[in-house]
Amino acid sequence: MILVTGAAGQLGSDLVAALVGLHGREAVLATDLRTCDQMARSGADMATLDVTDPDAVQTMIQDGAFEQVYHLAGILSARGEKQPDLCWTVNVDGLKNVLNAVRGTKTRVFWPSSIAVFGPDTQRHRTPQVTVTNPTTMYGVAKASGEMMCDYYARKYGVDVRSVRYPGIISYGVPPGGGTTDFAVDMFVQAVKNGQYTCFVRESTRLPMMYGPDAVKAALDLMAAAPSSISVRTSYNLTAFSFSAEELAAAIESRVPGFVCEYEPDFRQAIADTWPEVIDDSRAREDWGWHPDYDITAMVNDMLSHLVDPANSHV
Repeated sequence: MILVTGAAGQLGSDLVAALVGLHGREAVLATDLRTCDQMARSGADMATLDVTDPDAVQTMIQDGAFEQVYHLAGILSARGEKQPDLCWTVNVDGLKNVLNAVRGTKTRVFWPSSIAVFGPDTQRHRTPQVTVTNPTTMYGVAKASGEMMCDYYARKYGVDVRSVRYPGIISYGVPPGGGTTDFAVDMFVQAVKNGQYTCFVRESTRLPMMYGPDAVKAALDLMAAAPSSISVRTSYNLTAFSFSAEELAAAIESRVPGFVCEYEPDFRQAIADTWPEVIDDSRAREDWGWHPDYDITAMVNDMLSHLVDPANSHV
C-alpha cells in the first residue's frame, strides 16, 4: 500500500494519478484535509487526514501498513508569509509526525523540500548541493528545518526518508496554490483565458523551473532507487531548466499571438530575489540517474495543448 498526504495539491493530484496507473487504485490511499474532485478523478481510495494531529497520523500509519508514504502536505511560500505560524505547524510538525509514525518500520518516505531553503548568501548561479542555506521566508525556514530533521531521523533511527529540493513546478491540473513561482502557471492560464497577464515579478527575474510530469517522475525515480545509491538524506538539488518571466512570456506569445504580459512586482519579488537562478543537480544525476524529459519548448507546447479549448483557433 502507498499513502499520499496533501493529495489535493499541485504535485499530489498528478502523483496520485501516476501511482494509480502504476499500482492500481486499490494500492493507493490519497489523503488531505478534505477530499475534492481532483482526488476523486485519480481513481484512488480517499480519506481525510490532518497531518498536524500526531494521533491521527499514527493511527493512519500503523504497524508498517504502508510500504511507501509520499508526504506532500504543506503550506507554500507566499501563503506562508501571511500565515507563518500555520506554515511552521503544517510543514515542520506535520513532517515530524510522519517520521515518528514510521520509526521502527520498513516504510519508505518521500518528502519535498524546495529551492526556498536558499537565501541571499547562497551562490545563485550553478547553486551546489552543499552550500549556504539562510532562507528569508517562513516556508524556507520550515523546509531547511525539515531537511535537517530528515537527515537526523535517517541517521538516528534508520528511517528511509528521501527528498528533493523542487524548483518551481508548472502544471495544468490544479490552480496556483500560493507559491512565489506560481506566476509561471498563472501566465499560461491567463494567456489562454484573457490574452493578457500582469506578472508579480520583474521581467528579468530568472528562476529554476520544472514541468509537472518531470516533478512526478523525480519522486517516483528517487523512491525506486536502491538505498545504497542514496548519498544525500537532507534533500537533493533538482532542476530541469531556468527562464526569466520575460522569456516565458515570449515563448507563450509565439504560440498565442497577441498575448501581452505586463509587470507589477509585489512582495513576492523580494522572495524571488533570494533564490537561485540556475541549480547544479549533478548529485541527483549521479546517484539515482535523474534527468528531465521536458525542456522549456516541450513544456510550453504541452501546457497549451491541455489548457486551450480545441475551438480556440488562435493557438
